[in-house]
Amino acid sequence: MTEHTEVLQPEPAVALARLLGVDLPDLETDGLPLLWHWVYLLDRPHQAELGPDGHPVRGVVPEPGRRRMAAGGRVTRTGPLVVGRPATRHTEVVSTTDKAGRSGPLTFVVVRHTISQDGVVKVVEEQDIVYRAAASTFVSASAATPVPLEAGEREFPVDPTVLFRFSALTYNAHRIHYDRDYARDVEGYPGLVVHGPLQALAMAETVRATGVTPAAIGYRVVAPLFDHQGLVVRATGGGVSVRDHSGRITATGQVETLTGERKTR
Repeated sequence: MTEHTEVLQPEPAVALARLLGVDLPDLETDGLPLLWHWVYLLDRPHQAELGPDGHPVRGVVPEPGRRRMAAGGRVTRTGPLVVGRPATRHTEVVSTTDKAGRSGPLTFVVVRHTISQDGVVKVVEEQDIVYRAAASTFVSASAATPVPLEAGEREFPVDPTVLFRFSALTYNAHRIHYDRDYARDVEGYPGLVVHGPLQALAMAETVRATGVTPAAIGYRVVAPLFDHQGLVVRATGGGVSVRDHSGRITATGQVETLTGERKTR
């Protein structure tokens, strides 16, 4: 288990609000919206501890050299995490499961983060991470007919600038999100990979834009999404999901609000 404490300053939230194109919430009363803690209490490894892909190679599970991808997670906001006061994050690996995949060995890791403030737990998160063999994926990205936006859908920009800024805000050095040559030539992707957490954040923010307060989310990344494919969030008729411009679903989620509403798909 590791522990990290810092005073939450407003600047990361200001930067995230500007990236998302939303008004800055009342950080001292209402606290950080659901998932906004992702720009706080960050791991900042030494440059010498990073591997060729930009991920740390010391103290990782499993062994260094495996490809790392966010597969999903569950986050519950149990109370307002406010700025101007210290917060502490406890992190632990709760499970590791090895499986055989079509492309080689897979390791599924569940990491739990618990964030407390003033001795009270404010956020509980479990991240699902998958590690695969270091072989090129050669994911196809054939052209498809664009699907027009429907009622209840919202487009979110995922151009290279957005992906770079989100990587910087979350201190995520994984090169598949901002280094197109690396993503294509080393990991075999046809474009920059849109972060799984960014897709989850887009889902939570789309729900928050309806005037309710998201209190929990469970999300799953079901297919890779690339920058040139676009990101469209659907939050209508009880559903929360992300699709690309062609209609291909890349992430699904379930959001619970303070009123007990559920938007699920």
